[in-house]
Amino acid sequence: MNTGFRQLARAVALCAIANAAVAAPMYFEVPSGSHPHDVAATPGGGPVYYTAQMTGKLGILDPATRKVEEVDLGSRSAPHGVIVGPDGGAWVTDGGQNAIVRVDPETRAVKKWPLPQGSGYANLNTLTFDKKGRVWFTGQSGIYGRVDPATNDVKVWQAPRGRGPYGITTTPSGEVYYASLAGNHIARIDVDTGEATVIEPPTKDQGARRVWSDSKGRIWVSYWNTGHVGMYDTATKSWKEWKLPGNAHTYSVWVDPADKVWLTDWSTNAVVKFDPATEKFESFPSDKSQANVRQMLGRNGEAWGAESGVDRLVMVPAR
Repeated sequence: MNTGFRQLARAVALCAIANAAVAAPMYFEVPSGSHPHDVAATPGGGPVYYTAQMTGKLGILDPATRKVEEVDLGSRSAPHGVIVGPDGGAWVTDGGQNAIVRVDPETRAVKKWPLPQGSGYANLNTLTFDKKGRVWFTGQSGIYGRVDPATNDVKVWQAPRGRGPYGITTTPSGEVYYASLAGNHIARIDVDTGEATVIEPPTKDQGARRVWSDSKGRIWVSYWNTGHVGMYDTATKSWKEWKLPGNAHTYSVWVDPADKVWLTDWSTNAVVKFDPATEKFESFPSDKSQANVRQMLGRNGEAWGAESGVDRLVMVPAR
């Protein structure tokens, strides 16, 4: 083997090792008993929020120092979803308080928008902002709704097929879609009228759980019952579906800024990356059994998940 070839081979090997190291998951402990459910990373490398569902708190992790701060959300709180709003605040769906909650990023002040009287227990799940600064949310009891922070107006609609609304997302053009876990469909919400239109995936009884939009406005869907990831092209109104390896139960989906698709697989205890260009999956199993990683969300270069079973957050570098 000549010197040039050996140097090239060594460079390739070092590159492969570096890439493998870059892709290695990192784990961040949170207080015992928190059972973090959802996670949201602030843009630009700042703090990472998580919902401590069992203790009624919003957690705030500084990834650089690994320091964790928790904010009490109030009596009977049981937070589920969390996102970072366009105002920089942490916005939470609080099933225990039947309210939408905001935590100020600077003062940690907690503000609540209870659902209207007569709404009943909503089993609130996830939320998203539209292009007009209003936050839309879902409830598995069979509702979806909207909060206008500018006027404090809260509206609730009955879902067209009853129980099931769970994940929700906004496309780059401002359209809002949700997934119905019990209803086995996704739906598009008219953000002006509030009316929801059901869209059926090709696979029946798939258990559409979470949704996320890519940069082209295509809607990616995690199928809990059948272990697929589905993609609805809003331009052509057509579907494509891919089965995850093994006996999968696909819990969540998030699409990163490079349009790579990140999923969580309950059965294999792993974070899974899907590349739509190559149609290949890459798995990152947890190093602890029964990690029960639930929702995923992230930011440029980082895919974050919540390991509810072992009181940790996980971050996989998004190469």
